[in-house]
Amino acid sequence: MSIATAPADVALARRAPARTRPWYLDVWVQMVRRKPLGTMGGAIVVVMLAAAVGAEWISPYGFSQTSLLERFIAMNRSHWLGTDQLGRDVLTRLIYGARISLYVGFGAVLVGSVLATTIGILSAYFGGRVDMLVQRGVDAWMAFPPLLLLMSIMSLLGPSVWNITIVLGVAFGIQNSRVVRGVALGIKEHTYIESARAMGSGHLAIAARHILPNVMPTIIVVATTGLSTVILTEASLSFLGLGVPPPYPTWGGMLSLAGLDHMYQAPWLAIWPAVALSLAVFGFNMLGDGLRDLLDPRLKGG
Repeated sequence: MSIATAPADVALARRAPARTRPWYLDVWVQMVRRKPLGTMGGAIVVVMLAAAVGAEWISPYGFSQTSLLERFIAMNRSHWLGTDQLGRDVLTRLIYGARISLYVGFGAVLVGSVLATTIGILSAYFGGRVDMLVQRGVDAWMAFPPLLLLMSIMSLLGPSVWNITIVLGVAFGIQNSRVVRGVALGIKEHTYIESARAMGSGHLAIAARHILPNVMPTIIVVATTGLSTVILTEASLSFLGLGVPPPYPTWGGMLSLAGLDHMYQAPWLAIWPAVALSLAVFGFNMLGDGLRDLLDPRLKGG
């Protein structure tokens, strides 16, 4: 009896050690070790999130607090980044602008990710006429210039936080549904999908239990890289007056109103919002590239 069980004991001893931490912690550890630019991008994102969440405690003034006696101050101890034409603190407005940008960005990406996942998986799973009809609708949407289409929709709905979040989320979801569809098409052909069908699993169960978990890494990468695009698009719409209405500060609105009107008299009114927007786009792009290299199985060998 002891001789018969010896090979099994040896096999158990040679097995890899059990996972002691969740997979997402492993991803962050690998990010720190192998992707310095991705780690830098993640640090920028964390700082932005902390500033947006704690804006009331970090900022020394209110975002609409004015002081006509302190107009166009370049920099001093009371106003580190200066003041605008109404005496409002630029640093405070940048911090609150980060809250608006991240609120719209994360909200739109969440809506878009759910929409892209639903469209992509259903289109790839059912195929045939369903896939053809869905993809022709995606083609019709993508045939229009994105910014022009968003401007037209926002001019009809009116500027507000909810409207711009939903519109950007729908645009993000329809555009990225093809990425999810391409991954789902490859997963659909695996043998375990046929085995699940043979065992009597329904369409919803197969899509939720077998296809969706394998598509999640792609969704995470698409969502992370798409955040920078959504934030930049929101700033563009706010620059054109179709974003979040005043008095709420946005980086695009700061560039459009005070930045353009007083560019030569007070150049810092345009410089600091542009720097904040550039850092946000850089941070999300680097973080998305690092996650793509770690989560995409086609790039793990590189």
